[in-house]
Amino acid sequence: MGRLLCAVAASAALVAPGAARAGDPRAAVQGEMDGDLRDAIQRVIGDSDRPIENRFEARRRARAAAEDAIAVLRSEGYYAYQVSPEVSEADPPQAIVQIIPGPRFYIADPKIAWQGEPPEADVQTAAGKALGLKADQPGRAADVIAAEGRVVAAVQKRGYADVEAEPREVVVDHADDSVRPTYRIAAGALVRLDGLDVTEGGRTSPAWLRKLAPWGDGDRYDPDKVAELERRLLDTGVYDSVTVALAPKDKTTAEGHRPVVVSLSERKPRAIEAGASYSTSDGAGVNVRWTHYNRLHRADTLALYGQLSDRDSRVGVDLSLPHWRRAQQTLKTTADVYRVKTDAYNERGVGVSADVTRRWGKTSYVTVGASTDLTRTDELSAGTLMTRGRNLVTFATLGDVLLDRSNDPLNPTTGWRLSARLEPTLIVGDTNLPYLRAVAQGTYYQPLDKQAATVVAGRLRLGRIINGTVAQIPASQRFYAGGGGSVRGFPYQGVGPRLADGTPRGGVSLMEGSLEVRRDLTRTWGLALFVDAGAVGSSNVIDLGDLAAGAGIGVRYNLGFAPIRIDIATPVVRRRGESPIQIYLSIGQSF
Repeated sequence: MGRLLCAVAASAALVAPGAARAGDPRAAVQGEMDGDLRDAIQRVIGDSDRPIENRFEARRRARAAAEDAIAVLRSEGYYAYQVSPEVSEADPPQAIVQIIPGPRFYIADPKIAWQGEPPEADVQTAAGKALGLKADQPGRAADVIAAEGRVVAAVQKRGYADVEAEPREVVVDHADDSVRPTYRIAAGALVRLDGLDVTEGGRTSPAWLRKLAPWGDGDRYDPDKVAELERRLLDTGVYDSVTVALAPKDKTTAEGHRPVVVSLSERKPRAIEAGASYSTSDGAGVNVRWTHYNRLHRADTLALYGQLSDRDSRVGVDLSLPHWRRAQQTLKTTADVYRVKTDAYNERGVGVSADVTRRWGKTSYVTVGASTDLTRTDELSAGTLMTRGRNLVTFATLGDVLLDRSNDPLNPTTGWRLSARLEPTLIVGDTNLPYLRAVAQGTYYQPLDKQAATVVAGRLRLGRIINGTVAQIPASQRFYAGGGGSVRGFPYQGVGPRLADGTPRGGVSLMEGSLEVRRDLTRTWGLALFVDAGAVGSSNVIDLGDLAAGAGIGVRYNLGFAPIRIDIATPVVRRRGESPIQIYLSIGQSF
């Protein structure tokens, strides 16, 4: 034991001096200058990882720090600087950088000098606007370089695919403290697009591919349109890789057009997936999915699937046709046979549905669809608590809108989302009734710092069934609340009206809200504190006296594309003998 203590003490003695100096700057910055400039120079110089042992080492560090300081000064528009590396007379010696920044230089008379044939007049005007340099702004090196990139991008956007920036000329005039940049831009020839040159199409029909191009023959080259075609192909999910690029100059056609080269690497034509799950509220389950890709030679997906679980068992088939009839529009059809068992009802049925979803922008969608279901629903009667069975045929249509202005679909840190869904429905059979089911939801994400390490997220969801009472509406179409995606702290369907024996009855109106504070602790681990609340109403107006609330804490493990979420929640007030703890495990944020 004594030897162990001695070893620990010796190790501590060896590392202590280095540890004590680990936060010291590599060189001290001296001289009169703006505080922000001093901080920038000191950050670039950085801290030392070991103490200075002799004057040679101190001189080396001072020279290196002086070079770093000069780079910062020039980048910030200080070109008349005086920088001197020095070494103190102290023991141990200290590296010092004496700095006189001098006056700051400012942009004056930025120009574009076209090399060779200049582009069209409107393109020249757009390039001048893209330059973005104003007289009397600081002559920062980064701004001068970035302006050149903006000019090239503006010219390329307007059809000059081969535009190049030749070496620019930047005059630093010490007579008037100015920076005068001249950009030498070779626009090249205007490029007009031809069709597609498919080099490795695999099973995909070239004729279908050509219909996806967001341009017509003879249109001006636009890099955004070429990138959009690549995005459309990647969105289908049937390719391992997609490359879309403008053909080289030697591929120019007799009409002066250039094709776009498309290379596709298709995934294997079939895939089998299987999974299993278990939870204390939902029980055990297994599922399998057999997927066929591109059988129709137009990036389609055909899947046969089966699921067996305590709550939801079904077998079915679905077919997805991306870019159906027009680009960015997907047709999905489904047919399945199912059995659903919940605390509120049991249902057996067969259904078919068809939805058309159109992408609007990059992350927003509009969906319309229709479905028909033939079902047998068993539920308890509110008055007698006897099982009531209903055989129904349900005809439903839907309209769904999602407007997404958040920055990430699975782990948003800023922005907002709005969604609304209307389902006009007609049931015939043991009950004959038309009704409308409407749901709207909004979420908002507010970062509290520049790195978005702390984010406050909020959610509000409202639902209403019009032209139907609780007794008339099938139990499977009523509103329920409680569970991991609803009101945490309560089990599935654990919030809302109940029958005399405790069976969830559901309702015709719904209100849910959530407030969550998310905090990243490291690059992979994070925590969340949350409060959820919700109520289900048996009439048009929700009684806020029946509002149920839960609170808890969650752990997040970042997978890179989304976090694994583990939430532990408890009811704020236990009214029906609910379990004091509920645990939820999922991928992606709760909202």
